[in-house]
Amino acid sequence: MASTESSPYRVLARKYRPRHFDELIGQDALVRTLRNAITSGRIAHAFMLTGVRGVGKTTTARIIAKALNYTGPDGKSGPTTGPTDDCAICQAIAEDRHPDVMEMDAASRTGIDDIREILDGVRYAPTSARYKIYIIDEVHMLSKAAFNALLKTLEEPPAHVKFIFATTEIRKVPVTVLSRCQRFDLRRVDADVLAAHFKSICEKESVGAEAEALDIIARAADGSVRDGLSLLDQAIALGHNEVKAEEVTRMLGLADRSLTLSLFAAVMAGHASEALAIMDRQHQAGGDPLVVLQDLLEITHDITLLRAMEARDEAFKHTSLPVSDTARCKTLARDIAMPNLQRAWAILLKGLQEAQHAPDAKAAAEMAVMRLIYAAELPDPARLIRDIQSGAIPAGGGALEARTPSVHSPMASDSGAGPTLMAISGGGGAMALRKAEPVMLVAADALPQPDTFEALVTLCEDKGEMLLASQLVNYAHPVRFEVGRFDFRPAPEAPANIAQRLTSLLQTWTGTRWMISISTAAGDATLSQKKQEAKENLRKSVLESPHVKAVLAAFPGAEIHSIKKGE
Repeated sequence: MASTESSPYRVLARKYRPRHFDELIGQDALVRTLRNAITSGRIAHAFMLTGVRGVGKTTTARIIAKALNYTGPDGKSGPTTGPTDDCAICQAIAEDRHPDVMEMDAASRTGIDDIREILDGVRYAPTSARYKIYIIDEVHMLSKAAFNALLKTLEEPPAHVKFIFATTEIRKVPVTVLSRCQRFDLRRVDADVLAAHFKSICEKESVGAEAEALDIIARAADGSVRDGLSLLDQAIALGHNEVKAEEVTRMLGLADRSLTLSLFAAVMAGHASEALAIMDRQHQAGGDPLVVLQDLLEITHDITLLRAMEARDEAFKHTSLPVSDTARCKTLARDIAMPNLQRAWAILLKGLQEAQHAPDAKAAAEMAVMRLIYAAELPDPARLIRDIQSGAIPAGGGALEARTPSVHSPMASDSGAGPTLMAISGGGGAMALRKAEPVMLVAADALPQPDTFEALVTLCEDKGEMLLASQLVNYAHPVRFEVGRFDFRPAPEAPANIAQRLTSLLQTWTGTRWMISISTAAGDATLSQKKQEAKENLRKSVLESPHVKAVLAAFPGAEIHSIKKGE
């Protein structure tokens, strides 16, 4: 393994880079599609490869280039889907020295002039290969002008030209370019597939490796083959040709997985001293507090999946839980209620966000764990309400121990007596469920339910929404009104959000979800128009009165300024 001047050391990511489709791991759908296309001769003129870093985009592009240009040892063979090591052209492509296969990094060459260099050479036939192939990595980095210059050629390239694009940001690639390419999404490689791949490499390198250590590296790689091989290279150097789980854990700043599971069990059982002792052990061993919280989040997720799948053995393949702790994981999944797991997820997620910005990550992580400990034994609020309503828990007297942040819930009673408001409250220590002052809760059907448009406007005014009431009066042409539904045609001057605001407020005020709809029907006149029309009709009727006519005749030039109704 030692480097020499004549044979410099090649990192594992380069040494074991796939050379043909058989060696490409974790991309079965892509391999099957490309093999079928090459075998049948249905080869696209442009390919778009997308996926996260290290899953094989550029490697796949080179494999495609070699497969399409394969001529065999005699120079007469056609495209192949198998090994290409016996082809001189493919060997030159693998060594990045064939003139007909050009690879460009769009991250450093983003301008239109760089694309023009490509376009100038498209019309010329390949020198020795079957196809002239252009591989453009990180294609999303090209400028808008460069994309526009590429479009026409990309749509109708010469028969001897193929384009292969690779990108980690597919959403930044213009749709006009995507529509001209055959797209392949390279998926993250599963951790078990990565671990098996790393095991085979260790065997080839004559390196001893613990299965648990390879599992840890595979999980840390997060689906990236290249990242995983880089970590494996580092682990081999650290252990001097021995890859051990304990050393890999320290190298990555991880917490021991089994110990973290013990921490989770202690936290969910409410054992504060035990949980803090485990956290201190992890910190002394080099565990990152942020990683501890992340592991607790992952365990919470995995235990939740186990509980949802009734802790069946096949459920473990969907988790990253230690195989050695199967029995304990099943017990946790059976004993911890689903609401408690959901609450633990929310608290840990919030705690992780706080720890990432805290001046002392260890202290923030400990506070998040303590918060979870004092919330772990809180009963399900919905179940608590049902128990109080049914009489299983008396509404008065005594105190019910709990551990949780403050929660206030209105409790309704089926008995004839008025309902009682129960409150769960307290600070950082044990909380008490106590009886608060009796209050009358208003049922939904007792809340105001306007039955006319005018009553709706009045309700808005009573609730202090004077602007909304004014908008309804001046801009709403009622089409249909009934309790729970209001259709209207807004005037051109009406605000765009009037319907959404009215829907939200009515649900709060009435306890009922109202359907507020915009209509294209003419509808009635607005309330302001009706008011103005009524005022004009009143004025006309007053002017027709004999008494008023007599007064106006007696006082020439007199005008009526206002009209008030008498008793």
